[in-house]
Order: sequence, then structure tokens, then C-alpha cells
Amino acid sequence: MLLNDLILLFISSLILIVCVLIGVAFLTLMERKVLGYIQIRKGPNKVGFMGLLQPFSDAIKLFSKEQTYPYMSNLNLYYMMPIMNLLLSLFLWMCIPFFSMNLNFNLSLLFFLSISSLSVYTIMLAGWSSNSNYSLLGSLRAVAQTISYEVSMALILISFLFLILNLNMLDFMNYQEYIWFIFMMLPLSLMWLVSSLAETNRTPFDFAEGESELVSGFNVEYSSGGFAMIFLAEYSSILFMSMLSCMLFLGGNLFDWSFFLKLTFMSFFWIWVRGTLPRFRYDKLMYLAWKSYLPCALNFFLLYMSMKMFIFILSI
Repeated sequence: MLLNDLILLFISSLILIVCVLIGVAFLTLMERKVLGYIQIRKGPNKVGFMGLLQPFSDAIKLFSKEQTYPYMSNLNLYYMMPIMNLLLSLFLWMCIPFFSMNLNFNLSLLFFLSISSLSVYTIMLAGWSSNSNYSLLGSLRAVAQTISYEVSMALILISFLFLILNLNMLDFMNYQEYIWFIFMMLPLSLMWLVSSLAETNRTPFDFAEGESELVSGFNVEYSSGGFAMIFLAEYSSILFMSMLSCMLFLGGNLFDWSFFLKLTFMSFFWIWVRGTLPRFRYDKLMYLAWKSYLPCALNFFLLYMSMKMFIFILSI
């Protein structure tokens, strides 16, 4: 019986990862199309019907290109880090709640926080092992940014958790049956979205890849498959953070078709921001995390904790 369960677990996880990778492929196509229309042009429209096969031709092109490696780089780490980065971002998806089989465990949000903080190390080591000043600068900036916003993200998440008093993601679905949390916690929901943008290193917070001053940030020395894996990891994280945002404050009903519409809109929001906003200044990014979001999230946390205590006392 246990063996059958393990086989089912493995197969369902594999199907989930394959679906995520296909979703990532079409997210890149959606990004190129949307950015194209924002800039009054068509975007990819030659490969297949309306450019639908473009992501697959891109993948074949990227993985068949020559793999270069810097002469002075730390070769083992240089090769391993993009693979680890992609594995960690795919591993995040394991905490998606399923009614049956998959890893629907009670501490799924704790698992999310643990795995997302591990990705800092892969970026740091990818930049360091390239043995290039640009890569090192890019990775240092990315690490400082990610760690800063992880603190505010965790505090914002605690406020949401206080309302459901559980670490299982499925409980968000049960508690939002009648009213979504976005109506009760609008400021926190917006802060969560901005922190997610910073966490996934996206515009206007893409300081890890500041092309204007850092060439391409920590991935400047990567080509071919290594670059493709870093690229896939970034888009996989975007999809995951969009999914988590839908779970936290947009109803969170995984088993309803409208959930996927909300997920598409949230992914579109990431692209929309990229096409609209200019890059933030680095010192303002840090001030935003430590001087605005941190005290604000702490105050909201105290508010929701006192509300929960008040309701608890009334129920007694």
C-alpha cells in the first residue's frame, strides 16, 4: 500500500512539474506579446499560429547553443547553481494543496518560507563562482534585496495566518468562502504584491539584472543551458507567487475555474508592471522595505492579533 502511495505521489508531482514548465513557457510568450502591444508592435507572431510555438523554438535554441565557461571561474559551483535554482523554484510547487495524494501537509506555508529563503544562496553562489566583478555586484545586490523583502513578506504573511490560525494553505479556501481577504486586508494585500515583485527580482526592482549599469547582473557569465535554467526559475517563481497571492486574498478556491482566471490576471500584473514602471532607485528600495513596510506590517500584525484575541474573549 505504501509503495503504491509513493508511486502515485511521484507521478502526481511529476505531472505538476511538467504542467508548471509548460505554463512557464507560455508565460514567457504572454510577456513578449503583452510588452509588444504596450510598445505598439506585434511581438512573436511567426513561429506556429500567432507565435504559439515560439517558446519551444526558444528552448531548443537556448539548450543547443555552445556552453561557455569563464577561465577563472569555480567550475563545479558555476555549473551546479542554475540547476539548484531551478530545482528549488520547482520544489516550491510541492506545497500546493491537493485533496488527494500530493504533499498536502499541514505546514505548507512554513515550507514555502524555508524553500524561498534557500534560493538566496543559489543566486549568491552563481554570482560569486563566475569570478567576475559584475556578477559579484549583481549577486550581492540581489541577496541584500531578497533578504530585506523576505522579512516584510514573512510579517505580512503572519497577519494573514493570524486570521486562519493554521499553516495549511487549504484553510485559506475555507475561510474565504463568503468574503475575500483582499476586502478585509487591502493595504496588506497591496504590500504583499509589491514585496512579491521585489522577491522575484522583477521590474521595478530588477537590480540583480540592472542592464544599464551591471550588464546583466549575476547571470552575465552564463550562456546556453545555464542561462535558460536561471530564466525558467525566475518565471516559475512568478507563477508561484501569483498562485500564492490568489490563495491568500483572492478567494483561494483551487477547485474552481475562476481561480485560474485570477491566476492569469496576477501573472499579467507582473508583466503589466514591467511594461509600465521605470526602475526604482536602490536606496529607495531599501528604505521602502525597512522604513515603510516593516513598521507598517508590524502595526497591522498587532491590529489583527488584538482583533483575534477580542473575538476569542467574546466567544468565551
